[in-house]
Amino acid sequence: MITSPEILKSLMQQGSLLPQEEMLEIGKKKGSLFIGIPKEVSFQERRVALVPEAVSLLVANGHRVKIESKSGLASNFSDNEYSEAGAEIVYDTKEIYACDIIFKVAPPSEEEVDMMKGNQTLISALQISIQPKVILQKLQAKKITAIAWDYIQDESGVYPVVRTMGEIAGTTSILVAGELLSSFSSGKGIMLGGLAGVQPTEVVIIGAGTVAEFATRAALGLGASVKVFDNSLSKLRRLQNDIGVRVYTSVLQPKVLAKSLKRADVVIGAIRAPLGKTPCIVTEEMIQSMKPGSVVVDISIDQGGCFETSRVTNHNEPTFVEHGVVHYCVPNIASRVSRTASFALSNIFSPILLDMGNHGGCKGLIKHHVGFRSGVYMYKGTLTSEVLGKVFNLNYKDIELLIMGM
Repeated sequence: MITSPEILKSLMQQGSLLPQEEMLEIGKKKGSLFIGIPKEVSFQERRVALVPEAVSLLVANGHRVKIESKSGLASNFSDNEYSEAGAEIVYDTKEIYACDIIFKVAPPSEEEVDMMKGNQTLISALQISIQPKVILQKLQAKKITAIAWDYIQDESGVYPVVRTMGEIAGTTSILVAGELLSSFSSGKGIMLGGLAGVQPTEVVIIGAGTVAEFATRAALGLGASVKVFDNSLSKLRRLQNDIGVRVYTSVLQPKVLAKSLKRADVVIGAIRAPLGKTPCIVTEEMIQSMKPGSVVVDISIDQGGCFETSRVTNHNEPTFVEHGVVHYCVPNIASRVSRTASFALSNIFSPILLDMGNHGGCKGLIKHHVGFRSGVYMYKGTLTSEVLGKVFNLNYKDIELLIMGM
């Protein structure tokens, strides 16, 4: 049966008058983030907050990323790589600090805070020991929401950034020690490790946390003989269980430690204080009794150091010799392997930033993510850190009370 064009047209017009199925609007993405990554200006800070692969992931999910030119150069990431990943390359620093979210590694300087337009989110490290009061006050005046990424917790209550940087520092400290023992670094000319028929290198590690655990793993992997000291028996037991190998462990008894130091080729200082300065564990007298050409790596130097002879050095001049013992006391040891450290940071923060977008922005994530909320030390200009409030005599409020009004 053939239907004429006139009949078809009539049927279509009648159909258009019939009740139609309701068409619902497809839900849009909750929150598109506008992230700015400035070039790090802190002394010898070579890490970058996000690597190109992380930027590509964020851009693919509808977020906008601006990065200052040459921000990734110290970690061997070119502007071209970031551009191909979808980032906008910016040459004016002020343009970066106009973004809604400022994501950087080191804490902001006073000049950087001055460039902020206000009512923004700042995600960076928080170094309480060197945090100037004036910067906090300027952040408050600009109604900034500030998150310390070293205080963010994951689902199991672990501080992922602190742990990851600790893993890097622990492993790198052994690599540094091995380099300093070689002849071409004016060392004793011995290999850090062990060979059949040759006495293995003796490594003493002070501390039993994450840094010490990964230093122990690296030293054992090279074949060294390792002794671990800590003032916590539970930490020593956990370290032995985690590495799955029986190593010499001891509580911090001065006589036992001094005896071990006399025979040690490498000593790693990896003990930390919860707050304030690291206790001095190794006295100058103990250092004097060590073998000439031995190596000390003080990873605790950013908290004052656990060796009496320690003093802060840098990546350009990383060592000095005291009583015949080579001292390596660089605070930011992770910057020595900045590319690896940058990838580690990106692996942690890519999911967090995506989650932030899914919750409509920083405010939504603070409200729904307990671990992220633990990193907030300022919310819209209101100080929420009890420690900072007491140290600088500033008014503060509990973040849990503030989120009730969100």
